Amino acid sequence: MTVPAGPRRLRNLLVVAFVIYVADLLTKIAAVHYIDPFDPISVVGDTVTLTLIRNPGAAFSMATGMTWVLTLVAIGVVIGVIKVGRTLRSLWWALGLGLVLGGALGNLTDRLFRSPGPLQGHVVDFVSVGWWPVFNVADSAIVCGAILLVALTVFGIEPDGSRANSGDSRANSGDVAESADAADPESTQDTESGTDRKEKRQ
Repeated sequence: MTVPAGPRRLRNLLVVAFVIYVADLLTKIAAVHYIDPFDPISVVGDTVTLTLIRNPGAAFSMATGMTWVLTLVAIGVVIGVIKVGRTLRSLWWALGLGLVLGGALGNLTDRLFRSPGPLQGHVVDFVSVGWWPVFNVADSAIVCGAILLVALTVFGIEPDGSRANSGDSRANSGDVAESADAADPESTQDTESGTDRKEKRQ
């Protein structure tokens, strides 16, 4: 039995990505305007602060010496997500990929248009929580989206909305039924006896 295909979810993916991108852009503009790099703003004591830094590396200040490589990787991620999104039918996959796409576009914009120059721009980070490296909205979206995609994969939910083991379950059900028939020879004998009596009456 073929499960009818659901609607394509590219529009949902793009809406999520747009919301994340705008939120990331506006918060970075506000951070640059209102936060003094030498005077962090306390939110919850010293545990949660708004601390402005310029990050040349990846999310959470990793790979700081590979800015141009990270830019190319971000471009590849954007292209890949849009390509997958064209055939997407799962709303959950659309949400996860939308978060990743919006975050990737947010940080990619910094790398392309902020100083010191194209492909080498430093990303604006401003949220500091305890010992965790300073991050931004885009970083959070990428991490949350990646966790959601991993969870969907673990639970066998495919991008087309189907479950990876649904076909195996139907096949196993058929095998169980056949095994049950083979394990009950009396039912087979009763069927054969009924057939013999019918032939004798004829």
